[in-house]
Amino acid sequence: MSAILMHRWRNRMNHVLVFAGTGEGPSIARALLESGHRVSVSVVSTAASRAYAGMLLDELHVGAFPSQGSLSDYLAAVGVTQVVDATHPFALTISAELRSVCSLQNLPLIRFERPDHAVDEGSLLARVEDLAGCALSGHRLLLAVGARQLAAAAAAARLAGARVHARVLPTAEAIRHAGLAGLSGEQLAVLRPGSGERSGGLEAALCRRWEITDVVCRQSGGAADQLWSELSRKHCICLWKLKRPEPLLSVDAVHSVNQLCRKLDGDVNGSATDPHHGG
Repeated sequence: MSAILMHRWRNRMNHVLVFAGTGEGPSIARALLESGHRVSVSVVSTAASRAYAGMLLDELHVGAFPSQGSLSDYLAAVGVTQVVDATHPFALTISAELRSVCSLQNLPLIRFERPDHAVDEGSLLARVEDLAGCALSGHRLLLAVGARQLAAAAAAARLAGARVHARVLPTAEAIRHAGLAGLSGEQLAVLRPGSGERSGGLEAALCRRWEITDVVCRQSGGAADQLWSELSRKHCICLWKLKRPEPLLSVDAVHSVNQLCRKLDGDVNGSATDPHHGG
């Protein structure tokens, strides 16, 4: 048997559970499957689960966990050997719960950190409420932040004198939060980031239609972050970014799919040969 086949056979004893969405999640799952790992995936929504169609996953869990106890029970039930947290950088609750549960169950946890995009430190916001102190009088501002932050962001921007518009995801919750923020009709666009025939085309059209001078997005490191970074440079729009939360302490982090695969392969090989692992 070749070294590659032996390597993959050994990996098949390793069951990796990936918590993710539609961003890097599918590419992570495909890479791990190609490396010979058993892979399961957990996503929050049915829409996110469609990105994994056709993959030979052990399990695809759809839905949020209502409590840390339910998350703990799930991890124990599926029999995973390693967990990958590739959730959104601003999804602080699930990341903290994963750290706690994995520690209690002695499960290795790896955090997949999205790359940073170039940003002017002067345009980073610690909180959306900081918009109130920005020079926005007479500006036309587009909010592209999480739905739950819309109300606070819109209120702060209006205090700064801006005319506010928003782009939200096509979900009932997002549209409800937009309404609570006083955003509807011509002030609101409902679409998925990067949708349309050409990535960024709809966002660019919105900016032209509304004559946008400033955009606020999150420093997520994902596709939406990159899209707004590119559009702002191309169309001379001032880009404000809500600063990414600091990574959790005591959790190993990787910054690329290749690095993640090497890390997992190294852990598998080490476990298979280290006498302290019962080999």
